[in-house]
Amino acid sequence: MYAPERQQEILRLAREGGRVDVLSLADTFQVTAETVRRDLKALDRAGLLRRVHGGAIPAGRLDFEPDLAERESTAADEKDRIARAATGELPDEGSVALDAGSTAARLAAAFPLERGLTVVTHSLPVAARLADHPGIDLHLVGGRVRHRTRAAVDAWALRAYGEIRADVVFLGANGFSLAHGLTTPDLAEAAVKRAVIAAGRRVVMLADSAKHGQEHFARFGSLTDVDLLITDTGLSAADAAAIEAAGTEVRRV
Repeated sequence: MYAPERQQEILRLAREGGRVDVLSLADTFQVTAETVRRDLKALDRAGLLRRVHGGAIPAGRLDFEPDLAERESTAADEKDRIARAATGELPDEGSVALDAGSTAARLAAAFPLERGLTVVTHSLPVAARLADHPGIDLHLVGGRVRHRTRAAVDAWALRAYGEIRADVVFLGANGFSLAHGLTTPDLAEAAVKRAVIAAGRRVVMLADSAKHGQEHFARFGSLTDVDLLITDTGLSAADAAAIEAAGTEVRRV
């Protein structure tokens, strides 16, 4: 099958199913994942699909948001490496705030047992992973819990983050780029993420490279709000250099 034929079929599958993912497409067409990514990039440039982490959605669906189980299984190896690297950014003592997200939950699970910290989070999965940690003084931020992300949002959450100042914030995003900043599909989630950024003395963003260049409905900041971006080696050296030139340190793991 030639590339144009394959791309036409990918477009059809995306429109019928609402989403396509790289690994399934590679298996369907018996090509490499990199070939599929090139196809998706071509369709994205043509305005026919919108790339999202792990795959693509039909153009115009900037409100699409994968559920928690899907995010947990997407780019799992990359997220594990990012989480392990992020443990090196934990202070020896003091306070941290953990944003909602599958990579943040992996970081919570990797907290060293000897570390004693005050931790604030609005994420139920993050809190569940830290609830039995012997050295953690855990504070769970309340609010309306979104079923899709298991994260608290709205006024209670915003008020709580407005009252704290954490030594380090670990932030997540559905999309990031120099051009479009930090984005997520939901306005309520974006408002809380904005409050999380404001609550930190230092902001460390945990995001796999597939999220680079993605643009979602709700913008909650820019890369200049981030002190350190920890991502995987899928982010090219050139893109990393451009981000660092704008003022954000980049660590590819």
